Order: sequence, then structure tokens, then C-alpha cells
Amino acid sequence: MAKKIKDTDYLVISARVKAMETGLLTRERMEQILEAKTDEEAAKILQECGYGELDAADPEAMDAALSAAREATLSDVMDGAPEPRYIELFKLKYDYHNVKALLKAEAMGTSADRMLMDMGRVSTAVLKEAVRSGELDSLPPMLASAVAEAREILDTTRDPQLSDIALDRWTYADMAALAEEVNSDFLRGYVAVQIDAANLRALVRTVRMGKSPEFLRGVLMEGGEVAADAILTLSANRGSGMNEVYGPTRFAAAAEAGAEALRGGPLTEFEKLCDDAVGDYLAGAQYVPFGEAPLVGYLAARETEYTNLRILLMGRGAGLPADVIRSRLRASYV
Repeated sequence: MAKKIKDTDYLVISARVKAMETGLLTRERMEQILEAKTDEEAAKILQECGYGELDAADPEAMDAALSAAREATLSDVMDGAPEPRYIELFKLKYDYHNVKALLKAEAMGTSADRMLMDMGRVSTAVLKEAVRSGELDSLPPMLASAVAEAREILDTTRDPQLSDIALDRWTYADMAALAEEVNSDFLRGYVAVQIDAANLRALVRTVRMGKSPEFLRGVLMEGGEVAADAILTLSANRGSGMNEVYGPTRFAAAAEAGAEALRGGPLTEFEKLCDDAVGDYLAGAQYVPFGEAPLVGYLAARETEYTNLRILLMGRGAGLPADVIRSRLRASYV
């Protein structure tokens, strides 16, 4: 186990992060963009907040602009972080996303280029060649193992869903390993709350689809606050008792919405509340004066901001009512 860096080693970067937090888009700013009468007015507000051209009419350009903003944020804090591996937490998920896209495209005989996001630890060019050739030595060890297992599953079953499930497991395993490597309790908690969110989503989706508890067993991940056995019992009862199991946790509101979704309600509110519960954990970083928590919390808040901007701008571009767009925005702590 790595020697734990002292909280005081983060004094400088924590002070910088507190200052950078003032640049996060507030709820008031989001409302101004949402209520802007014209796209030009919305663009002006975004430019005042430091964003360049974000045009929902050109999704590829908008995604490229948001990707550039992500990279700039990560680069901005990388040099000042005593433990730069924390930055990997916000990169590795893109590696696994790209593997999913590449393997599916390979199976279908199509190109994955439009689905790839060059924001991971491994460039998309290197990853494409590794997946194409089967030579995986250039990849981080856990990612290499994930590619090999997911490809074998896809080749054997021809079921991309099962391949994706395996890659999701590897994603969280990679994150958990990172938390152990840097010996961070805050990061361990962040991984655990994401696993809880993923498991609750899997429970609601599989019950809605009429899948058996045995199917769900192959989807669930260990490491969350809510034990897998308790979730399997809920599955066997078709979701009955969900509020009692999740009521004492930060997922109480999400579970209530999930129960409503099982009665035929929409999944949108449930999905949002799962994300909001993860955000609630991260919001605790606000009250930590220094250490890794403010850094991780800030980077996660930026990720939420990019997600919200995409939801907001795409919603405006599609002509959705403001209330509909507002209901889909993820919670942020500013």
C-alpha cells in the first residue's frame, strides 16, 4: 500500500481549488441560460463564464468544445496536485467507454470513430490499434485484462450487453484499485457510492425488464454500502421493500422514484436522483478545508457542469420546455 500523503501537502492546491470553485456555473447562471430568449443570448452568458462556442446545432463541435474544457481543467490542476493519480479517476472511465465502442464496432463491421472520446489515459489511436491487433501490452494492466475478457464474452455469446457488464465491472475495479493505491478514504467512499448507484439502477432496470434475480446476480458489483444479497432479495420480491432497504442511505429519494418507475412511471427522475445521490456525497468536500477531498469534489463538480451544459443546450436545441430540461439537470453543490 502506498504511503499516505498528508492532508497538509494539499494546502496550496486546496486553496487554488477553493478559488476555482467560484468559476463554477451557479444555479442562477444555469437558469439564465435556460431562460435566455435566443441562442445568441445563451451563448453570450456562456462566454462570460469562460466557455467558447457551444452550439447545440452542431453536437460534434459542442462535444469537442466540452472535451477541450475538460482537458484544460485537468491540466490546470495536474501540476499542483501532490498525488497526480487522482486525475486518473476522471480519465479511466473514458478508456472503458472507448473499449465498448471499439468492440461493438468491430463486431458489427463498422467504424467507432464517432463514438470515441479522446479523454482517457490512453489515446484513442493507441487503443484502436491495441484492440485491432490484440497486442495489449501497451495498455494499463487492468484495462488490458478488461479488453481480453470483454472480447472473449462478445465472441462467445455475441451479446454486447454481457460484454458491457464485464467492462463496467472492470471500470469500478480499476477505480477501487486506484483508491487503494493512493490510500484515500474519500476516494474509497466515492467508488462505493458509485457502485451503490450502479446496483440500484441495475435492480430497477432488470425488474422492469422481467429479468430473474439470477440474471441480476451477474450484473451486481460488490463494494457498495447496500449488500448484494439484500438487492437480490428485492429483485425476488419484484422491488417490494426497496424503500425500507434504501431509506437509511443517501439513495432514499432515488429508491422512492425507482419504486414509482416499477409501477410504470418514467425512469428519467429515477436516473437523475441516482446521480444526485453521488453528488450529495461529493458535496461533503465543501466542508473539508484541505486534503484530496476538495480536489476530487471540484473535478467532479466540473464533470457535472459539463453534463448539465450538454443537457441544457441539447434540450434548448430540441425545443424542449424549460421545465422538462430543468427536471433533467443533475444536482451540483454550487
